[in-house]
Amino acid sequence: MSYRRDGITAGHPATLAATWFGAGLLPRAPGTWGSAAALPFAWVLVWAGGPRLLLAAAAACFLVGWWAAAVYVRRTGVDDPGEVVIDEVAGQWLVLAAAPLHPLAYLVGFALFRLFDVWKPWPVSWADRTIGGGLGVMVDDILAALYGLLGMAAFAVWWE
Repeated sequence: MSYRRDGITAGHPATLAATWFGAGLLPRAPGTWGSAAALPFAWVLVWAGGPRLLLAAAAACFLVGWWAAAVYVRRTGVDDPGEVVIDEVAGQWLVLAAAPLHPLAYLVGFALFRLFDVWKPWPVSWADRTIGGGLGVMVDDILAALYGLLGMAAFAVWWE
């Protein structure tokens, strides 16, 4: 791959992870693309091992994302690059861990996560402004996901 941005190439492992294999490089609304790209992976993980596997994958994604985002931020010099979407993947998976395995439920989980990720209610907004580096890139999305998780849990109760 020949894409280069401020000293980091598209083939670099941190770039592949941070951009979720290029989803964050798609035009317009990279966070939405990242969340959308997380959906089929979540479906397969839940189908294969249930919500616990998805939670474990979200935790692993958070750790890998922290590393990848830190490398990407350091190499590009941009505090929270829009193309870094692994934070959306980890957050989206956290929300979907409470979702029934049904397309409508996944659509609701997608909408809930995007709502709170864009709106950034406290403490999401505080974390977004205050925590820097790779951890900062990841934490605000996990906090937004906790709001989405509560909404998804309420939806799941209603669903039954």
